[in-house]
Amino acid sequence: MATTWLFIAFAEAKGRLKGPERNGAAMDRSFIIEARDVILRPYRLDDVDAIYNLTQEAAVLEFLPDWNAPKAQRREWLADYEIPENDQFLAAAAAGGHIGDLRLRLAVTVRGTGQCIGWCCTGIKEELPPPNREVVYAVAERYRNQGYATQAVRALVEYLFSQTDTAAINAVALPRNVASNKVIQKSGLPYVGLVDIDGEPFRRYQRIR
Repeated sequence: MATTWLFIAFAEAKGRLKGPERNGAAMDRSFIIEARDVILRPYRLDDVDAIYNLTQEAAVLEFLPDWNAPKAQRREWLADYEIPENDQFLAAAAAGGHIGDLRLRLAVTVRGTGQCIGWCCTGIKEELPPPNREVVYAVAERYRNQGYATQAVRALVEYLFSQTDTAAINAVALPRNVASNKVIQKSGLPYVGLVDIDGEPFRRYQRIR
């Protein structure tokens, strides 16, 4: 079955997400992107254990080493940077779609249980020439090979193209990271060639609006 998308509170009708409430009140977090088997939603503070545990898995340590940080640091990043920037991104998307260099960090959750099993995020990949917005993702080992990562990436790509001014979406993977390359290919991002990042050749994929 093909992935379907449902942009609750933001996507089908921009502005349905309640605006930021300041004076200590958190922004409404009813935004979700819904696919067949998974639902993407903004990070929450109670995701810290799931995110930290995923960063300690062997494949993530090998292919996303920059995500490795102590749990206390991860909690601080969530509270002080990542969740507030999510609010800024969603507000910008609702206000016309001009997201600039803002990042969006979404938890991948299982439909029906709500369990956080990974992440699917977008931001600027400084090592790439513009347009250089990328998607990056990871799913816990026990949930791999079930199509969850592919559904998540497809859903985020569709959201970015339909609800923001994103001109192109990139993804990169080391050639030896066979699983990640397959996810990107199944997500509809064409291969465009090799790119050097920190002295290593990465396979670059890019879909243009």
